[in-house]
Amino acid sequence: MSVETVPGHITGDPGAQPLASRQYERHGLRAYFNCFSGIVWREVLRFLHQRERFLSALVRPLVWLFIFAAGFRQVLGISIIPPYETYVLYETYVTPGLLGMILLFNAMQSSLSMVYDRETGAMRTLLVSPFPRWFLLSSKLLGGVAVALLQVYAFLLIAYFWEIEPDWPAWQIGVGEDEGFFGISIPPPFNGYITVFPAIVMSGLMLGALALFMSSVIKQLENFAGVMNFVIFPMFFASSALYPLWKIRESSPLLHDICWFNPFTHAVELIRFAFYGQLNLLAFSVVLGCLVFFLGAAIYAYNPSKGLIGRRGGPGGGPKG
Repeated sequence: MSVETVPGHITGDPGAQPLASRQYERHGLRAYFNCFSGIVWREVLRFLHQRERFLSALVRPLVWLFIFAAGFRQVLGISIIPPYETYVLYETYVTPGLLGMILLFNAMQSSLSMVYDRETGAMRTLLVSPFPRWFLLSSKLLGGVAVALLQVYAFLLIAYFWEIEPDWPAWQIGVGEDEGFFGISIPPPFNGYITVFPAIVMSGLMLGALALFMSSVIKQLENFAGVMNFVIFPMFFASSALYPLWKIRESSPLLHDICWFNPFTHAVELIRFAFYGQLNLLAFSVVLGCLVFFLGAAIYAYNPSKGLIGRRGGPGGGPKG
């Protein structure tokens, strides 16, 4: 009877290569695509089977939109600041921040599911597969973003009937001008719904990578409430999601600096500008840099030979035998 070698990404020996790994190398991109689609589809099915999760994801931003925004409309005026070309109502300003709220809470929900999978041992099945660990974690991350997209566009649909929508000139893809134009013209608000898509994906990846790293630190489900209080809420409230930074500077320069260094602020601003067909280069650079850093930290933390998971007893996070 032949004995297969133990996977090198489990033992830490790069020279050890299992037969299953060599088989997947022969399959090439098709095997990777099947693995990727399986992980993403699992996340989507889990979300669809949890209707209360979908409702709870919409209740929080809708409460802010329909209740708090109505009260703040009379006391908080929004001046003409980029990307807005005129005065806007408070509910128009706060909508990109509420999209960020959906992404943030969905990312933390994915973090919670990772902790649950580690306690039940389901994560062990995923991480001992012959695929590279960075690919498995990235697929898990993209699955969470796919779920977030469903929630974001459901919220935008409700906001559309509340007459909260991007309003900027039609997006023209083609050649020529005026009567000589030849191509496709996408009118508002659909142009904004298209241009905001990559910003939502990128912001969702950044927040999801942060949550993925946090899931390697959280040891038990009971500790998740503390994460909610000390990570999620400070990130959301100490940002430009609810108030412009210039108004925060008027009340507290120190709080303004804290908000400016908050990665969530730049994720919201990236979404805000993309909603009106513009690119905020500073926000894009910060979000991209944070995405690379958080994802790299998460991959390192889930490395059993180096990271935090290995110190707690392997891929499943259980005690060492």
